[in-house]
Amino acid sequence: MFGQLSFLFQKPEPPVKPLDWVEVGSKRLPVHIRRNPRARRYLLYVRSDRSISLTLPRRGNLGDAMEFARSRSTWIERQLRRMDAVVVPQRSWSPGTEVLLRGESHVLGAECDGTRQFVLLGNQRIPVKDMSGNLRPLVQAWLQKIAKLELPPRVGELAAEHGLQFLRVTVRNQSSRWGSCSTRGNISLNWRLIQTPVSVRDYIILHELMHLKEMNHSSRFWALVEKVCPRYRESESWLKVNGPKLGL
Repeated sequence: MFGQLSFLFQKPEPPVKPLDWVEVGSKRLPVHIRRNPRARRYLLYVRSDRSISLTLPRRGNLGDAMEFARSRSTWIERQLRRMDAVVVPQRSWSPGTEVLLRGESHVLGAECDGTRQFVLLGNQRIPVKDMSGNLRPLVQAWLQKIAKLELPPRVGELAAEHGLQFLRVTVRNQSSRWGSCSTRGNISLNWRLIQTPVSVRDYIILHELMHLKEMNHSSRFWALVEKVCPRYRESESWLKVNGPKLGL
């Protein structure tokens, strides 16, 4: 039995209790199961709230349907990127805008020191030439610099703590995932982790480090994650609620 994929931009749908989950990158997306006797194959599409709708035909098997959904994780990730590009506008930032740094909300401030102007973000003073324009590119570039200074050393600390070795760490501007780990041991992290609480940051790093032992999202992998990060589900919940605010 073959499945069909569809990508729909639609009005928000009423909430339906999810019955299962699909792993897409480091995200766990809820799957809403429906059975349609008129359907001739499994149908999968991404809902406007970034969850997954999975339709089964009358004789469809739930296990086979979930296997079909999980086998399409790359396709789902591609649709999420398209939705982000179309639905989420790039909001302009100015003094007064709230921005997260290490999990704490800070209001962007403005300061003038003689002929020099600065954007204030917590204890950070960011030089700026024109305060009247969109401050978002400037502030995000500054946050990326902080991330590149702080994230790689933390990976080294956690890897040493758990007796793991990796090849290298890169900090990137990723649009649909918080991190990744290659089979060669290269770990890539999203710079936006610098905006999350330290517990969430550490969870994502540990998540990727555990891939050095299990290069999958099997039950064995999640058992490893839970062993080193017993409260990882709280971090998952934080990312689900706040990820869209950070552009993911």
